Amino acid sequence: MARSWQLQKAKAQFSALIDTSAAEGPQIVTRHGRPAAIVLSPADYDRLRHRASDFKRFLRKARLHELDLERNPDRGRKIRL
Repeated sequence: MARSWQLQKAKAQFSALIDTSAAEGPQIVTRHGRPAAIVLSPADYDRLRHRASDFKRFLRKARLHELDLERNPDRGRKIRL
């Protein structure tokens, strides 16, 4: 589970924030109690980028146009207004 840092604390302890993201994973920075940013290590970022490109590659090779998809002709029920 990602640790949450208030923006003021993240600014004051930026080195610790960076070290923690490398050691423990993504860190959430909040502003006024709401998530504002996520700090990732370079390894986590690269892993996410490659996962996205793998998905794109999968979709390009999937031949989705060859799928025989049949739509349900049911249009719902008629109601009286």
